[in-house]
Amino acid sequence: MSPSRTTGPTHRLVPSPAGRIHLVEQGAGPLVLLLHGFPESWYSWRHQLPVLAAAGYRAVAIDVRGYGRSSRPEEVTAYRMFDLVEDNVAVVHALGERSAVIVGHDWGSTIAANSALIRPDVFRAVGLLSVPYLPRGGPRPSEAFAQLCGDEEFYVSYFQKPGRAEAEIEPDVRGWLAGFYAALSADTMPAAGAPDPHFVSRGGTLRDRFPAGRRPAWLSVEELDIYTGEFERTGMSGALGRYRNMDRDWEDLADFEGAPVTQPSLFIGGSRDASTTWLADAIAAYPATLPGLLSSHILDGCGHWVQQERPTEVNRILTDWLAVLPS
Repeated sequence: MSPSRTTGPTHRLVPSPAGRIHLVEQGAGPLVLLLHGFPESWYSWRHQLPVLAAAGYRAVAIDVRGYGRSSRPEEVTAYRMFDLVEDNVAVVHALGERSAVIVGHDWGSTIAANSALIRPDVFRAVGLLSVPYLPRGGPRPSEAFAQLCGDEEFYVSYFQKPGRAEAEIEPDVRGWLAGFYAALSADTMPAAGAPDPHFVSRGGTLRDRFPAGRRPAWLSVEELDIYTGEFERTGMSGALGRYRNMDRDWEDLADFEGAPVTQPSLFIGGSRDASTTWLADAIAAYPATLPGLLSSHILDGCGHWVQQERPTEVNRILTDWLAVLPS
């Protein structure tokens, strides 16, 4: 595909089942919809938007429901997977398109995979960053996480009770975000053998295990300011709503037990990301669970925030994959 002339990003709101979704758009051509994870925003795709636009694509990054300038319903049940999938469908249709390539990172990866699974009529290809595709199956998630930790508590379990994590995070959003980003970044994460920041000691908090006073190389002071400003304005409950619907999703997706995602797909992970190493069996199962996989990459020495830690590599991989997709 020949490059197109690009302009600066355009911000706007489009209607969705929950209210409105904020998106940032750049470029023209086939639509590529970008979904961020926790605790981030559309801004996590700042390095990809202009590159995809220059390569001839209509690149659109959204604030997922509950984040940024998108609607933030109060009801916890408003953040279940089927609702987020319908948000993505609504964005595609509001942009005047019938189909799109969908790409997600972290929770966005899970939402992207389920969007492709549930609405293959709309999402013709799917790219997954950091979190591998794992079909619905096994025990109820809350039960599985409760058995995982022994005397400690897994962070997903810690996030379940409304208000609990908010009480830790919201008094010092900037410090908490900086510590969380550092804990999962390759250049600042705790050394091997140190207490794992994905777990909470009984009676403790997540930030007890964050690296102190360290900012990852990919995150400038100004970039941290942007993330901080968004969450100071919105609070954390909308973002945490996704975690609080995992059991509901398990129930809602019963008809998709073990189902593969068959569209052309892509996976990018970091070799130092727990999402990649803990779920190595899910990656090994891709011939069965992602039979349309065209491209799979583990970036050596990279942590969790792959498109921000390694933007040049990720941009090359994304544009190469997009170029070989059937139209």
